[in-house]
Amino acid sequence: MKAVCLWSGPRNVSTALMYSFAQRPDTHVVDEPLYGHFLRVTGTVHPGRDEVMAKVNCDGDAVMQGLLAASSENPDILFMKQMAHHLVELDTSFLENTVNIFLIRDPEQMLPSLTIQLPEAGLFDTGLKVQWELYEALIGAGQSSAIVDSRELLLNPEGVLSCLCEHLDIPFFDSMLSWEVGPIREDGIWAPHWYRAVHKSTGFSAYRHKMDFPEHLKPRLEECAPWYDKLFAHAICADRNKQQGALT
Repeated sequence: MKAVCLWSGPRNVSTALMYSFAQRPDTHVVDEPLYGHFLRVTGTVHPGRDEVMAKVNCDGDAVMQGLLAASSENPDILFMKQMAHHLVELDTSFLENTVNIFLIRDPEQMLPSLTIQLPEAGLFDTGLKVQWELYEALIGAGQSSAIVDSRELLLNPEGVLSCLCEHLDIPFFDSMLSWEVGPIREDGIWAPHWYRAVHKSTGFSAYRHKMDFPEHLKPRLEECAPWYDKLFAHAICADRNKQQGALT
């Protein structure tokens, strides 16, 4: 059994990556198992908050204990799409029993999208600072953690996914590159609020650079950019010839 946690920020193509792993014949995916816990302990108001908290287990420690106990009896891969900023008021010792990877996105590209749903979103909401601190802690504890950048992934899905699978010591499948249009059964109940684009997709979209960054978001960008830069220095590159410092 291999339990994999993908620690992402929002609007990072994390749902598409979850859909990609869901196409594998050896993998079961779980969508943001700590979301209810995060909403409960922070009081954060997100779209569909009341419905989410009514339908999911909001005890994060119990959730992770249950998932890892169940997966220990299963020979397949458990892939958990997680948001880095959901790691609040939680016993993180479970990380010793998971393979941990990170998905990041340039805040210059991410913030305009994120603030459509969360107008006051700042550094905490991006997860970038939490991602870097967790990455450093895991490296310090002797874990090898891969970092995937969303731009690099979209520029070369097959190449980046192949490299990620190599890091995870699992085979790459061509099936990871495409899926059928529409939702999958593993979607969280919050999908109608967040997953409209991926539900229209049949694979990873071609990368498109967003122009004209909003002036009012520039102070938030200045706060986020240094944390992204630290992480990107270790990310898997779309061009393997340029690979430096990844898969530490």
